[in-house]
Amino acid sequence: MTTNSIRVGLIGLGTMGQNHLRVLSMLKGVELVFILDTNAEVSKRLSGQYGIPESAGPASELDAVDAVVIAAPTSTHTEYIKKIGGKVKNILVEKPLAASLQEAEDLQAYVVAEKINLMVGFIERFNPAVQGLKRVLDRSSRVVSIDFTRTNKLSSRITDVDVVTDLMIHDIDLALYLNGPIKSMEAHGMARGAMIDFASALLTHENGRFSRIQASRITEKKMRSIQATCLDMFVDCELVRKEIVINRQSEIRQVDGEPYTISAIEEAVEVKPQEALLSELQAFIESCTFGANEGLPDARAGLEAMRVCASIKGAILHG
Repeated sequence: MTTNSIRVGLIGLGTMGQNHLRVLSMLKGVELVFILDTNAEVSKRLSGQYGIPESAGPASELDAVDAVVIAAPTSTHTEYIKKIGGKVKNILVEKPLAASLQEAEDLQAYVVAEKINLMVGFIERFNPAVQGLKRVLDRSSRVVSIDFTRTNKLSSRITDVDVVTDLMIHDIDLALYLNGPIKSMEAHGMARGAMIDFASALLTHENGRFSRIQASRITEKKMRSIQATCLDMFVDCELVRKEIVINRQSEIRQVDGEPYTISAIEEAVEVKPQEALLSELQAFIESCTFGANEGLPDARAGLEAMRVCASIKGAILHG
């Protein structure tokens, strides 16, 4: 990019799309060129509210933008990415990458061939509590296992995806982000027909670490937590309240030849308040200018998360 302002188009104005619209409209150095949604009433209302032109279809506006954010239904991701990718090389698409594993594999190959800077919207990577947790774990003598728990009641707006694709995929991405590639997986769960509402998985990673992931849409209680067991500490991370507490091991020291014990110490880690979506979009806009960095979830990360999802669903539904 040679301009000072990144020109962006937004496709999809549902709940998440409207959050993107709110944040993008506040970002310095970003010019929203168009918004697009199949619901004409919603599109017209938001166009008037934010003063951003509506689009009848992205084809005519693609020459005028540097980047596109796709927050449309998952079933449309492949179509939009391939329609956009020939002209616009910076794309942020909400998770999951595609509607099926085969589509995700196809998109990964397409993105590489077309040299597209594609980022998948795994927003939890940008949760300040997750970033703080990663810094803590990077300083640990050895991470043994990380437990991820995510529960929420079934939303009336979610009717076409199970708990693995809807909720668990966030923690699958975090497990891969924090613990690296996996070499084996075990899973069990509860399903109503083909719709899984409870899933539990144990991932064994190539580096010897374990990830235990549980996701549920059965109960009313909302939970988002990560707990890490390390040789030198236990870390409790609460994603909703954005809190991190470290419990360090007791140890015996000697003073003048006499042993004394330091009891386990509990430490609270300061987590700076920051909206995850704001951090995510700032990182995407920066990648449009300077290129993607290693920590951003790209098409390959989206594909790897979907591969693990497919394995978990297969184990639950077919044994």
